[in-house]
Amino acid sequence: RTALLLTLPTLLWAGNAVVGRAIAGQFPPVALNWVRWLSALVVLAPFVIVGMRRRGGWPRASWRVMIPIGLLGVGAYNALQYMALQTSTAVNATLIGASMPAWILGVGALFFHAQVSARQWLGATVSIGGVLCVLSQGDPARLASLSLVPGDLYMLLATVCWSFYTWLLRRKRPALPGLEFLAVQIVYGVLLSAPIVALENAVGPIAMHWTPTVFAALAYIAIGPSIVAYVCWDYGVARAGATVPVFFVNLTPLFATILSAAVLGEAPHLYHGAAFLLILAGIALAMTNTPRRPGA
Repeated sequence: RTALLLTLPTLLWAGNAVVGRAIAGQFPPVALNWVRWLSALVVLAPFVIVGMRRRGGWPRASWRVMIPIGLLGVGAYNALQYMALQTSTAVNATLIGASMPAWILGVGALFFHAQVSARQWLGATVSIGGVLCVLSQGDPARLASLSLVPGDLYMLLATVCWSFYTWLLRRKRPALPGLEFLAVQIVYGVLLSAPIVALENAVGPIAMHWTPTVFAALAYIAIGPSIVAYVCWDYGVARAGATVPVFFVNLTPLFATILSAAVLGEAPHLYHGAAFLLILAGIALAMTNTPRRPGA
């Protein structure tokens, strides 16, 4: 049951990348993220309002930490991922995202005074090697004159944003029940990203094509990756602890590869497999002899 709880979210997140890639050009990416989370909030509202009233209403005391958490997690990360999928493939985006533990180590050491061992730095380096394998398409000679598509850079930036988000959760997470915490960060994320949606429309307007495919895509990403995946992941982490789930996250690019080939016709290449193995090896190194969790 625990394995299922941790596997289902990675499948749903892979589907999110594939869906985002499938409707690229049909819906503005920042607006897509905004509509996604607003729709998720509408679905969540009936389940959290009663609990909030019982606990005294809106958690005003936590606004200082919830603003950056909502902006980074709901606003920045997901918007940047959809921006990435305009020009980068779902496989590339999820492989770059799979190097997340390496970036988390770096952000923790540089900005949160986390203790990182030499073995963890080695693991981080190996994982970054996997990202470089994706970016260079498996040809080391390309690194000397590397020309990245914008989507790869957006996904790197999204990964850094999620790393800061993760550390804020570890150090500052308010003591709220899971669904209420999700709803509160969605509210802040939606409110704070609204001006960015307006700016996106003003600078480079992309027509919104309200086709049945787009409606189906919005329904999927608002419920599957946003709510179902979150709830399953929360319960799965509670059952398995903090270490084991990191390895399940790396099923996402594997599922994305399968779904991309089946749905989008984007066949994987040998360098994708090499990058996947490098990222897994790096995380296996980094998770050995892990120091105490920050604040533990």
